[in-house]
Amino acid sequence: MNQSERRSPNPGVRRTVVRSVATLVGMFAFAFALVPLYDVFCRVTGINGKVDTNAQAIVHEGVDDSRFVTVQFITRNGAGLPWNLEVETRQLRVHPGQSAEVGFTFHNASGEGTWGRAVPSVSPSNANRHLRKVSCFCFEEQHLEAGERLELPLVFQLARDLPPEVNTVTLVYTLYPVDREGDARQARVVDSKGGEA
Repeated sequence: MNQSERRSPNPGVRRTVVRSVATLVGMFAFAFALVPLYDVFCRVTGINGKVDTNAQAIVHEGVDDSRFVTVQFITRNGAGLPWNLEVETRQLRVHPGQSAEVGFTFHNASGEGTWGRAVPSVSPSNANRHLRKVSCFCFEEQHLEAGERLELPLVFQLARDLPPEVNTVTLVYTLYPVDREGDARQARVVDSKGGEA
């Protein structure tokens, strides 16, 4: 066996390495795109309690006094945001068709101003389309200075056609950081290259 034969790898090995690298790159791209695709899928189908973040109007359809529904509120912190979110009432009982208001308090526990957003989800998932959020802090991102507290309301209504088997609706708000500074840096870089800011 001469020296050139020893140095050149087997064509089968080279093909296997190229295929493995291509598979790894494809898997990484798929994993990176999976979360946004899943969110879009959940919003379209209503699966997993993903809720629309657009304001809805109160519908004056009359109140169903014959039944009560317990609405529970849970707050959670997502990774990387040094905020606390508290709700004044952990649960309340409402009639379908009745509007209600609950206060939430945001607190930035860090030593600097940051941006964040409260992302809602509803369970059971079949209650999602029957929950109307008239006024909600989840419609937009919030900015809190270091140590700042902010009180904001949630005004909501459960529709009268809420399925009769739904006696409890749980609304979960999870806090996530928003990188406004990174967005601004990226816009400045694009603008300096002659693109649109």
